[in-house]
Amino acid sequence: MATIKDVAKRAGVAVSTASYALNNIKKVSPATVKKVQDAARELNYQKNGFASDLKRTKTNTIALILKDLSGPYYSELIKGVQEVTMTNGFDLIACSSIGGSQSTAVKFLKEKRVDGAIILAHNITDEIIHESAREGFPIVVLDRNLDNDHIIQVEVDNTQGGYIATEHLIQNGHQEIAYISGPYNSHDNEMRFNGFQQALKDNELRFQTRWKISGDFTREGGYRATKMLIAQGNLPTAAFYANDEMALGGIQSFRENRISVPEDISVIGFDDIQLSEYVSPSLTTIKQPKYEAGALAVHLIFQQLSLEKVERYYKLPTELIERKSVRTRSLDKETERPIN
Repeated sequence: MATIKDVAKRAGVAVSTASYALNNIKKVSPATVKKVQDAARELNYQKNGFASDLKRTKTNTIALILKDLSGPYYSELIKGVQEVTMTNGFDLIACSSIGGSQSTAVKFLKEKRVDGAIILAHNITDEIIHESAREGFPIVVLDRNLDNDHIIQVEVDNTQGGYIATEHLIQNGHQEIAYISGPYNSHDNEMRFNGFQQALKDNELRFQTRWKISGDFTREGGYRATKMLIAQGNLPTAAFYANDEMALGGIQSFRENRISVPEDISVIGFDDIQLSEYVSPSLTTIKQPKYEAGALAVHLIFQQLSLEKVERYYKLPTELIERKSVRTRSLDKETERPIN
């Protein structure tokens, strides 16, 4: 990768002049600025934010990059990251990736303005992460598969969670189960749906495509998807929502349409956000270790900064949390069909 010395040589100026030009310091003429900037573009030079490639200083700061800083899912994750970061005497910067490749988060990565980064933001492309990762700048990605010697992957076993959720419904007598999905380009959603399908297959149950509706991982999306499910008529006996926020929106939609949970339809979610315990009925869900994932990610960052050898892939298990939103249905012994 080109350095500022390479840029200065290409432009035919001193390194200090190149630095002034690239940092918009008004000590050089516009013509020289243009010459330096042209040379930087030709060499595909990327400025190092704090050190300007002359000398990289330690920042004692870790970046946590999330797609959105709002929402109940992230609080436990941030807590896990924050506690371990502070224990090690570092600062934490949590930043949103809204804006994708033009976001401040991407600038932190490209310009190395922190000592390491944890990324849970699928709108930051694999290409950007690959370009940013290198020795001395550890990156941990959550719930994403990237093959790179300088990237560590920490993943929740979403396939296991999807299987456990579906198996729980089946064991409670449900054979007709809807799947309210997250975005179709979401790795988490894909893995949860794979677990859902495998549980149906293992129990010799058929899934109807019309019962798979996208709710985009938001409460509003779950509400809209549930309205579509209701509008089709002939409701299934249970619905698996790929995250808790969608499940909460779904319960609201059922309530507005005088469909009782769990008497008329059982509901199960995924994540175990704090609010799930306090809604009515309290939500049966799959708990994923959010705090643990965040804490592990930071530990791995610090191990790499200390030049310790670490594994490149970690998978964390999920757990069923039984509450009140799933009803057991009796089966007709002759037909093996649920009876009310």
